[in-house]
Order: sequence, then structure tokens, then C-alpha cells
Amino acid sequence: MKIMLLDDLNVVIKVAEFRNITAAATHLNMRTATASAAVKRVEQALGAELFVRTTRSLRLSSAGERFLPTCEQAMSMLATAKQTLKGDTGVIEGELRLGLSSDLGRNVIAPWLDDFMEEHEKISVKLNLNDSNIDFYRDPIDLALRYGSPDDASVYGFKICDVPRLLVASPSYISSYGAPKNFEDLQSHNGLFYQLHDKVYNQWEFVQGDKPIKVIMQGNRTANDGEMVRRWAVAGKGVAVKSSLDCCDDIINGRLVTLLPDYQPKPTQLWLICPSRQSITPAVRLLRDMLKVRCAECLTQLEKAGVHTKT
Repeated sequence: MKIMLLDDLNVVIKVAEFRNITAAATHLNMRTATASAAVKRVEQALGAELFVRTTRSLRLSSAGERFLPTCEQAMSMLATAKQTLKGDTGVIEGELRLGLSSDLGRNVIAPWLDDFMEEHEKISVKLNLNDSNIDFYRDPIDLALRYGSPDDASVYGFKICDVPRLLVASPSYISSYGAPKNFEDLQSHNGLFYQLHDKVYNQWEFVQGDKPIKVIMQGNRTANDGEMVRRWAVAGKGVAVKSSLDCCDDIINGRLVTLLPDYQPKPTQLWLICPSRQSITPAVRLLRDMLKVRCAECLTQLEKAGVHTKT
């Protein structure tokens, strides 16, 4: 059997992951022709075609389905072995290409990452900040931190924590317009809305006990950026439903207050997701552990401030 280069094997794994040579090449910062040549070299070394190619699609062949799981496992073991040698010095290194939502990323995670990188000086970070849906084929990232459990069975993930949502407004807004006492009263207030693509999230879901309640709101401000919605709320422009993590600092420092405490907005979860097991490096595990600790600390702070955060 001919010798196979590790870099070529990594290309094969990415092509299998993305089901597209061009997408894999873009992710690996190489030309499509270079990635295609790497796949051909591995196939020639194995004496078998790993992919079934058509003009519109690419999928694993039966040989590829047998080869890829073992190949991924071997590459993962090799990465672990390399890190074990480095671990003799107690140092973990690597690059984290991380996708973050706007508000959580800029105002919560970025300061945590500063502390994280001071502790782990050999870890570097590349951040991709946006509120659009994650696309590992399109975006130059290896992992992403997102609200909501992943609905794609092909991705791998770690649940960081359960995240309560909160109905919030600024003290100045309440001073001018009063605090809503019930849902009928709430509907008379100015809603601040988040928009993803063509969908405006102006229908707010609450839970009272086990009973779900939906409230359709009216408002004069909508943004496709979660940070903008929070800024409007702090500026006294209306009421908003926000993640407790996003607005933790504002609540602790009195810039926002919670409303209708007996009615919890429908909670969510925070997940760290990646496209394959190979993406779960020692650096990723360190990041996961840090996020769990810091999120728990944030929610504990809110509890101490009298905010109900149990989902």
C-alpha cells in the first residue's frame, strides 16, 4: 500500500463531513483543485473510491463508509497522542475558531475568553460574530456557541447549561410607563423585537406552572442583532425578552429590571456544537469546562439578586 499523508487524510475527513469538495477546501483555506488531488491520492493509495460523485452531489461509497469511521478514530488518537507529549509540560495549545451570537459573544463570552487565554497562553482564538443560523459549510468556524439544542443529528455538541429567559425593561421606562401587571397590560407596552431572516419574534411564549401562554406584542423597534434589542431596552425604549446570560450584568448593575416574575418566558439551553468528533480537541474541552463554570456563576449571581433562574 502506498503511503498516505496525514494532511490528505484530513482533507478526506472534511470532504466526508461537508459532502462537498469546494466547501471542504474553503474550510481548510485551500484551492478546490488541491483538495480534489488530496482525495485522489488517498483513493489511489487505498485502491478504492471513497466517494460516489455525480454532477450535483457527493456521498460516501460503501468503501468510504467502512474507511471513514476508523480513519477519524485514528486521526483523533494521533491528535491525543501529540497532546499527551505536550501535556508533559502541562500546556495545551490549539486554535479555537468559534462562532458566537452578537450579544452573548461581545458582552459576555469575549471577557471570559480574555481570562481563559491568559490562563492558557498557547491557545489562540478566531471569533465569528453574527446572529444567523450556524452553517459549518459556509462559515470559517470549527465550533459554535448557540442557544437552543441542536436539531441536526450530524453535529456533535455539549450542553453548557439551561438558560432562563427574562422579561425586562429599564427603570426609566417603568418610571414613564409603569410596570405591566398581567398579560393584557403587557400588550399595551412597546415591544422590542429580534428578527431572524424574515421572521420577527413578536409572539412571546411564557410558562405558568406547566401551562404555556402566548402573547402577541406590538412595537416600533425590530433588529436582526440581539445586542441592539438589549441596548434599546437599557435605553428605555420598551420591554424585551432576553436570555438571562445576555442581560445578567445589566440586571446586577440596575440597568434592567425583570417584569411579571410569576410568568417565566419559555426557557432555552446553551450548547457548544461542532461538526465532527475530530473537532473536539483538548482546547475545546477546556473551553467547554470554562463555559460551564462561568455560566453557573452568572446564574448564581442572578439568584442572589432575587431573580428566579430555575428552569
